[in-house]
Amino acid sequence: MAKSIEALMDDIRLLGESQYQMLIGVRRLIREQFPDATEEVKYGGILFCSNIQFAGVFAYQQHVSVEFSHGAKIEDTLGLLEGKGKGRRHLKLHSVDDIKSKHLAQYLSLALAAAQL
Repeated sequence: MAKSIEALMDDIRLLGESQYQMLIGVRRLIREQFPDATEEVKYGGILFCSNIQFAGVFAYQQHVSVEFSHGAKIEDTLGLLEGKGKGRRHLKLHSVDDIKSKHLAQYLSLALAAAQL
């Protein structure tokens, strides 16, 4: 049986309070920006869909990674995306403040638009 979001959040809280707070902030932003988006636990993180999967969030010891499913299609005018693969790109968050300073809201909108192309 798939792990519930609550169970995954509990596990992430054990990993570190900073990672837990970043994850809460990312989820809050996505719910505010895309109220009809759905969440699913998969690949050890939370995937977000709005008719199509557009992002996922994964917690690691040193950071939280926000992955964009079709990130290679995003025109990265701010130059903050990481990754060189065929499709995905990501932002690494090291603190809750990075949600704003790395313009996550803007990247989420671009990620959804790229997924719908």
